[in-house]
Amino acid sequence: MAQTHEPIHLNGKSGRADLSSAPPRKLVLFDFDGTITKGDSLLHFLIFYKGYFRFLAGMTWLAPVMFQYLFKLTPNWKAKEKVLRYLIGGQRENVFNDRCCEFAQNVLPNLIRPGALDTIKKYASDGATVAVVTASAENWVAPWCRTHNIECIGTQLEVSNGVITGNICGENCYGPAKVRRIQEQFKLATYQEIIAYGDSSGDREMLALAHRHYYRPFRSNIT
Repeated sequence: MAQTHEPIHLNGKSGRADLSSAPPRKLVLFDFDGTITKGDSLLHFLIFYKGYFRFLAGMTWLAPVMFQYLFKLTPNWKAKEKVLRYLIGGQRENVFNDRCCEFAQNVLPNLIRPGALDTIKKYASDGATVAVVTASAENWVAPWCRTHNIECIGTQLEVSNGVITGNICGENCYGPAKVRRIQEQFKLATYQEIIAYGDSSGDREMLALAHRHYYRPFRSNIT
C-alpha cells in the first residue's frame, strides 16, 4: 500500500537527509471478527453461502462437533476444519472465490463497526501501514481489505486440483499463529510504533506484540 510522507530536507552542510521532519513509521494491526465487525464473519458467510435452512441443517448434523468445541474437548482449528469441510468442501475455487467477493461487497459492509472503519481510514490517511489479522479465511476478508487499501493476513484454505477442500492450509491464524504470520509479513524492526486492536483471547499475543494496544474499543450503541 502506498504511504505518504512529509518531504525529507537536506542538511546544507553535510548533504545528509534530515529525518527529523519525517513522520514515524507505524504498523497498525486489527483483528477482524468482533473488533472491526459486529459479529463472526464466518457464521455470516456460511449462512450467505449455504442459505439459512441448509446452514441450519448442516449445523444440526455438526452438533456433536460444536459440543466438543464448546466444552474444549477438541481444539479450535480442528472443529473449524470439520465445519468447513462439511459446509464448503468440494466447491470449485473460482466459484467459491466469486461468492466470497459477493459476500465482501454485499454483506460485510453491514457488519462493520463505523468507529472501526473511521479509525482505519484515519491511520491510512496518516501514512501508516494498516493490516487486518484474522482467523477468518482470507478468501472473504481480503476482498473487503482491498476495497479499503489495507493488507490482509488470515487463515488460508487448502485447494486441491482447483477445489476447496475445507481443510486449513498451514496454521489457523489465531493466538500465537497471528504473531508468526505478522513476523513473516513485516520487518517489525523497521517500524517505530506498532499499534494493535483486538477483542478476544485469540488476540492476546498480537496485543502483547504492540507498543500500544486497545481491547474492544469500538463497542457502543453507535459503533
